[in-house]
Amino acid sequence: MTSTDSAAQKPAKAPAKDPWDLPDVSGLVVGVLGGTGPQGKGLAYRLARAGQKVIIGSRAAERAQAAAGELGYGVEGADNAECARRSDLVIVAVPWEGHGETLESLRAELAGKLVVDCVNPLGFDKKGAYALKPEEGSAAEQAAALLPDSRVTAAFHHLSAVLLEDPEIEEIDTDVMVLGEERADVETVQALAGRIPGMRGIFAGRLRNAHQVESLVANLISVNRRYKAHAGLRVTDV
Repeated sequence: MTSTDSAAQKPAKAPAKDPWDLPDVSGLVVGVLGGTGPQGKGLAYRLARAGQKVIIGSRAAERAQAAAGELGYGVEGADNAECARRSDLVIVAVPWEGHGETLESLRAELAGKLVVDCVNPLGFDKKGAYALKPEEGSAAEQAAALLPDSRVTAAFHHLSAVLLEDPEIEEIDTDVMVLGEERADVETVQALAGRIPGMRGIFAGRLRNAHQVESLVANLISVNRRYKAHAGLRVTDV
């Protein structure tokens, strides 16, 4: 057999996957833990308005149900445990102070779920906002440590709650940096971000890089205070 024959018998290399070939996530039920707070409530509103089935969770079911009634678009409210059980994908938008305790208490309900952590560990003093460094490295890595049976990703950190909640705004002009360990999970979250008009999900690395993404919110707060703005991010040349 000649070298030419040998080369001809080698299987053709599969073409690289198009990074913008994302899955259809329109049928997923999305739960939002911390859905009565500004960030969680704003995300729930935008996703439901885009046609997603959304359940918001709170420690008190009555509070979640009241918030859901305000949002409309078929949003339901439940306590955190029921929200987690009934959802295919769960966004964690609770305050940093209750992050670990909340996730630890929902370990069983979140098992097997795709979890999207958008919590930003921040401190505030007279100089403004500053980033905190959790023992695990980031809020997302803390979530992964507390939820060994879940698939943890990180996204939706840099969104203005004011813009998310404003019904007069049709599009949110921003990219969403998505981090995770499995490509399929990351692409699911990218696709979910893309359901919101004006948004685009961008892969931004593995969870070990989540600290930088979470910390950047402190910089955006400084931008917003100086310029009286609601700044987001755009990634160029992608």
